[in-house]
Amino acid sequence: MLLHCVFLQFADRYAEAERKEVLRDLGTLKGEVDGMLQYHHGPNLDFESKTPEHKDGFVILFRDREAHLAYERHPKHVRLSARLVEMCVGGADGIVVYDIACEGDTSSQST
Repeated sequence: MLLHCVFLQFADRYAEAERKEVLRDLGTLKGEVDGMLQYHHGPNLDFESKTPEHKDGFVILFRDREAHLAYERHPKHVRLSARLVEMCVGGADGIVVYDIACEGDTSSQST
């Protein structure tokens, strides 16, 4: 599995409604891209005060890299990602992406 994590520094000139719309629209790809298993988005609560400039983000769980590639090539994703770049401070510089290879569920392990 692959966890695609995206953190956004939207430019102030974009209203919250515009920000939420593009994030919501990305979620509609879940029904269109085989292997796109989960999609979650929301504001960065930044409890540790480490990333105040990245106020919003989303994560997608993919079955595998092939599903991620299908998502990357999907015409709706191409259009929406271009919109995100346009909406962020410094374009692509206002976007941080982490792709994490999930090595298993450790939720039942005690620490």
